[in-house]
Amino acid sequence: MNAEQPVNPAAGRLHRRRINKVTALTNPQSGRGAAVSAAEHAIARLHHRGVEVIEIVGENAEDARYLLAAAVEKGTDAVVVTGGDGVISIALQVLAGTDVPLGINPAGTGNDHAREFGVPTMDPESAADIIADGWTETIDLGRIRDNHGVDKWFGTVAATGFDSLVTDRANRMNWPHGRMRYYAAMVAELSQLRPLPFRLVIDGTQEIDRGLTLAAFGNTRSYGGGMLICPTADHTDGLLDITMVRTGSRIRFLRMFPTVVKGTHVELDEVTTARAKSIDVDCPGINVYADGDFACPLPANISVVPGALHILRPNNC
Repeated sequence: MNAEQPVNPAAGRLHRRRINKVTALTNPQSGRGAAVSAAEHAIARLHHRGVEVIEIVGENAEDARYLLAAAVEKGTDAVVVTGGDGVISIALQVLAGTDVPLGINPAGTGNDHAREFGVPTMDPESAADIIADGWTETIDLGRIRDNHGVDKWFGTVAATGFDSLVTDRANRMNWPHGRMRYYAAMVAELSQLRPLPFRLVIDGTQEIDRGLTLAAFGNTRSYGGGMLICPTADHTDGLLDITMVRTGSRIRFLRMFPTVVKGTHVELDEVTTARAKSIDVDCPGINVYADGDFACPLPANISVVPGALHILRPNNC
């Protein structure tokens, strides 16, 4: 089989389903509270379209996952998530490998899943119409397996290195709030920028053992609210795109940031790219974050699972 071709014959094609009943999971904290209103408008629109809605609001991520798993086991035509990529991550842990499709009502700060699949942001009525219309695409998911054999699924990008160090620091900070906390953490980490001792084994054959500033593994193109870290990633090709940056110069690293927004950073000398089905990754003291959430400390295996998710999306994309 040609590895550059979709490994799932259904990948990339849309199929229509009848959506009569959905389970709606909402993160009330997403979008600084905007998710609650977005969920209400989407649910009202789904009712107008004749769709029955069962609502779930977990006390925390673990509770939400438990409630969602129970609802899927009882039977539902789709799961509708209102919020950002973090709450979508909760749904992926339940829906991966099942026949139940995911619908997105984006109301977070990053919304990289919604951006990838053409779902309009902060337009809950349109998002609800996409769900009720029932057009689904079969896509790949990434899977992170930690050193203890525990798996975490992801839909967009798994990040290691500088990005994960910034997130580590931001999570330890109590102030400032919102995006400013992340920016403050980035400035602090830039003062300590250095090559990190990465070791990657790609598809069990190619070994990369060198100092890297960061390594990102993309099932889709963007993370962090539209930064095209893996600009040619294809969520149906049965491969992960790997972006590796190697520089110890703060000035060169800062100059690279605007190019990541456009995805042109891959043309720079300090950036190397590859594609693979499976990568063993190690770098002492570094954590993996995927879909913006903590996954595990390295070492870990990061791989792609073709056709692992059905997702509801517009028919005109």
